[in-house]
Amino acid sequence: MVIATRGSALALAQARSVMESAKALFPGRSFELKIVRTTGDQMQTASLANPDGALPRGLFTKELEVELESGGADLAVHSLKDLPTELPSGLELAGVLPRADVRDVLVYRSAALVASLPPPAEWSPGTRMMRGFEPPLKLSKLPPKTVIATSSTRRAAWLSSLRPDFEVMPIRGNVGTRLGKLVQDARFDATILAAAGLVRLGMFVGPKSRLILDPVLRPGHGFEPPPEGLCATLLEPEEMLPAVGQGAIGIEIRSANAEAREVAMALNHGNTWRCVVAERAFLRGMGGGCQSPVAAYGRIVGHQVHLRAGVLRGTTWWRGEGRRPMAEGEALGTELSATAR
Repeated sequence: MVIATRGSALALAQARSVMESAKALFPGRSFELKIVRTTGDQMQTASLANPDGALPRGLFTKELEVELESGGADLAVHSLKDLPTELPSGLELAGVLPRADVRDVLVYRSAALVASLPPPAEWSPGTRMMRGFEPPLKLSKLPPKTVIATSSTRRAAWLSSLRPDFEVMPIRGNVGTRLGKLVQDARFDATILAAAGLVRLGMFVGPKSRLILDPVLRPGHGFEPPPEGLCATLLEPEEMLPAVGQGAIGIEIRSANAEAREVAMALNHGNTWRCVVAERAFLRGMGGGCQSPVAAYGRIVGHQVHLRAGVLRGTTWWRGEGRRPMAEGEALGTELSATAR
């Protein structure tokens, strides 16, 4: 069976986790990865902020779906937050893996790193000096005019609403590229990434808030260490509401492929599924795709789905929450979206 995936380090880590789990459950079958370059991968210089809806949906999923439709792949693995709620006819989301850390992470240069760097060889008026901060650091404690780099419409809108004095600038590239830019580029002071992505690449917020490789990794793990001198702060959902599906890996299949359905359903994690169904119903009700300024986070509490959601209205965020029995997550998301509208 062929598993289609993007070629970034994070996408490959996710796809490999799906493949290894599938091999364990179906030892009599063979699985292989097929790397596919998507439209989003080719737009390395374009901003992904999409306030006017000019960018097509499915920037990171369309080409994977073409592989499913053509029979070139049996399963496609996605970061679920990248997968639009409206899928092409004949395709469906058939399973999700257990959700990883749902939180966002503020990553910044340490003051010690900046102090250790040699002064610039040349300086001209208007050149921005590199800034570092003492850990631990909270968003609320950042100084005015702090420049935070992100290409997430949701994160940019949330930051601007939380602290209008922040300056937000776009950044592109995979996780390793963004961390490298943070060390080298004085134009911005910090960036925000998904905790799940860092964890899947073997990174860990260690003592004194340092961003390091997870010390429990086995030898030969193959993960690249983050650049020296970076620190990180986990942002709780109360501080920054996550994206719809954040931290979850989705498995998309062709509806007519019974063998792929069997694999995806065997890998599906029930509680994660119930939560993301509620979140995606809210996003669908708002008419948004993965680039919309919409946030939602579902949790299973007892026998109920608890859903908190938000959407940008002008320059402020509408926020609401609700709860329903676990089987009614989709209805809950739809109900909250109707209230938000």
